[in-house]
Amino acid sequence: QVQLVESGGGLVQAGGSLRVSCTASGFTFRSYIMGWFRQAPGKERGFVAAISRRGESTYYVDSVKGRFTISRDNAKNTVYLQMNSLNPEDTAVYYCAAYGGIVLQAIATGVYKYWGQGTLVTVSS
Repeated sequence: QVQLVESGGGLVQAGGSLRVSCTASGFTFRSYIMGWFRQAPGKERGFVAAISRRGESTYYVDSVKGRFTISRDNAKNTVYLQMNSLNPEDTAVYYCAAYGGIVLQAIATGVYKYWGQGTLVTVSS
């Protein structure tokens, strides 16, 4: 049974930092590009960041470049998203997802095969 379980969400003040994690099971984690998406209230789910299978390459949406860092530990089947300099516009449910293709810049939600249930990040002003 495939599972992606996010954790680490919570309430943080603007300017603060938070790290969310996602632990996978039920599939060969190291064979998948991993991504983070987010969905703010009333908005569509959108791409945030992705990391290649071995972790040597990353890709970010412009709005988080320089503030967020995606990383992975294949020995632990876990992907992380370190979020710094948070602002209220970063408030959303954050989802991790697994993509079995080869294009790191593939940002459409439809190409990702497996999804977690999400973790809420709230940034107060």
